Amino acid sequence: MFIEQDQDRIKRFLWSGIFVVIIACLVMFNSVVFQLVDSLIQGFFVTTQTGFRDKLMTIVSFLGEPKLAIVYTVILAFLLWGFKYKIPAIWALGTVAGGDIVAYLLKEIVKRARPVQHLKADDGYSFPSGHVFGMFLVIAILFIIVVPLIQSSVKRFLLSAILVIFLILLAISRVYLFAHYPSDTIAAILLAYAWLQVSEWLYVWLAPILKKWKFVANSEV
Repeated sequence: MFIEQDQDRIKRFLWSGIFVVIIACLVMFNSVVFQLVDSLIQGFFVTTQTGFRDKLMTIVSFLGEPKLAIVYTVILAFLLWGFKYKIPAIWALGTVAGGDIVAYLLKEIVKRARPVQHLKADDGYSFPSGHVFGMFLVIAILFIIVVPLIQSSVKRFLLSAILVIFLILLAISRVYLFAHYPSDTIAAILLAYAWLQVSEWLYVWLAPILKKWKFVANSEV
């Protein structure tokens, strides 16, 4: 199977989940020290702004939009289904859909306002970053399902490097464009990672069951 039993999965879930809760509590209780760290990091990006970087960060941010993350996942699932990776295709859709619900609920609980300088296009609550959260899951799915299918080690490395660099640039772009505080992007990564542990556990549990269903019986798992 693409995803195997892993005894350490619960530990990874707990550690990442605990850090998300800690950050969320610091945000909700308006920790002065925490706000200072966020402000200092944001201040650094103000001093590095140039016309080229503005355009680059805008493009990266656009490519990482939550709506596009859903589109990427649907396209990927369609391709996986066509190549008889039907159960992984279902899992990919479920991972992103379920994750979006989790991120939305946390946004509604924390209710953190966006930075004052944010663009009008960036509406809704700030914590956690939906862009970073959604793209982390999309990239994780690619790492788990697609990258192992590539035979060339060079191509695997190049794709992996591109995906990681894009995620880093996306997280930076959200702070650079004042759409989020730095802690919003960090929390998004931790939350996505925690949810991924749950989703992987569900795959290990449900894949053998789904394999018995006729319409996915010929699927690779």
